[in-house]
Amino acid sequence: MSLYVIGDLHLSIGVPEKTMSVFKGWDNYQEKIKKNWSDIIQPDDVVVLAGDISWGMSLNESAPDFEFINNLAGKKIILKGNHDYWWSTQNKILNFFREKNFDTLNILHNNHYKYENYGICGTRGWINMPDEPADAKILAREAGRLETSICSALAENLEPIVFLHYPPVFGNSFNYDILDVLYRHKVKKCFYGHIHGRGHQLALNGIYDDINFHLISGDYLQFVPKKVM
Repeated sequence: MSLYVIGDLHLSIGVPEKTMSVFKGWDNYQEKIKKNWSDIIQPDDVVVLAGDISWGMSLNESAPDFEFINNLAGKKIILKGNHDYWWSTQNKILNFFREKNFDTLNILHNNHYKYENYGICGTRGWINMPDEPADAKILAREAGRLETSICSALAENLEPIVFLHYPPVFGNSFNYDILDVLYRHKVKKCFYGHIHGRGHQLALNGIYDDINFHLISGDYLQFVPKKVM
C-alpha cells in the first residue's frame, strides 16, 4: 500500500465545453490522467486529490467526473479547491456519494485519515490578502479548519502530513495564517496545488523553515500522481 497525491484534475466529462485542453500543456489531459493512474496506482493505494476536481457547478453536474475517479484504482481522499463549485456540506457530499455508489471517494474537511503512523490532514487554504476584510475572514476560517484537522490526527498520536489547495508560500508572498499552524504543530511535509503554467517557476519545491513543500498541480506533474510514501 502506497500514498500518492495529485491536484487540479479539472475534469470536464459532465461539462465538456469547459475542457482544459485548449491550454498549453493540457492536451488530452483526461486521457493522460486515466492512463498514468492505471499504470501506477494499485487497488490498495491511497490517493489525495488536492482540489479543483471537477468543473461541474453542482453535485449532479459533476457526477460523471466523480464516476470517472471512482472507477480508477485505489481509495481517494478529496479536498476542496477554488473551482470546486459543486462543493456542498460534508453530509450532502457523502450522502450523494453513497447514493451513487461512489464507494472509493472520501472527503477531507475538518478531519483526518490514518495512513500507517501518519495523519492525512488538510484544507483548501486561501489567498494571502489579510488587508481585505472578506479575505481575512475566509483565511482565518481555513486556518481554523487546518488546525482542527491536524489536532484530530495528533489526538491519535499520528504524525500529520498536510495537503492544501492554495500554496502557503508563493514567490515573495507568505501566508502566515496557514504557516503559523504548520509551525506550531511542527509539520514536516506540505503538498499544494493551484499553480499553473508560468507560475510553476515561482512555486516553492523544497525545504523552507524545516517544512518540505511540494507543488502537485496536475499539469506540473504532467498528470502523473506523485508518490508521498
